[in-house]
Amino acid sequence: MSDEWKSEFRELYQSAQERYRDGRDTVDAIFEDEEVLFLSSLGCSNQELFDFVEDSINWGDVEYDQVEGVTALRRDYFVNILESQPAASLIDPALIPAKKDELDGIAWLPRLIVKARAKLMGELHPDLMYGCGGDRPFLRDRNSNLVDFLKVTRDADDDQAIINYIKDCMAKG
Repeated sequence: MSDEWKSEFRELYQSAQERYRDGRDTVDAIFEDEEVLFLSSLGCSNQELFDFVEDSINWGDVEYDQVEGVTALRRDYFVNILESQPAASLIDPALIPAKKDELDGIAWLPRLIVKARAKLMGELHPDLMYGCGGDRPFLRDRNSNLVDFLKVTRDADDDQAIINYIKDCMAKG
């Protein structure tokens, strides 16, 4: 598949940052209708991109290559695996693991796995974000990042493969 979408996506991301700084700082105000359609063709909701834009402005720790990489993985999964069909339902934020819940002694990991899988499937509720202000430092502190973790989650046969990946990353620190 062509990567032509990437330049349009980058321009949209940069424009959205400018709009946010100019006061168009809600998900409904920041994007034009045709931009929402473009994002949906990638399997990306306007909420998902808005969240990255908002965090980039407010926290300053969002790296564009990670945003594009996550979107590229989701787009590939959306187009090639899900045949460009949107999810029939969204996960209930009240039912995902809590931030303090642990998997093999690692807090936050069960929550992150659920969010990563939901991101790939397009099932993230608007109140949830894969790559939020908790996910980014969790992964950074363990020598990983959003793109690599999403790839591992996509390719993993089970949770143990993801646990092993995180522990390997931690050992490299």
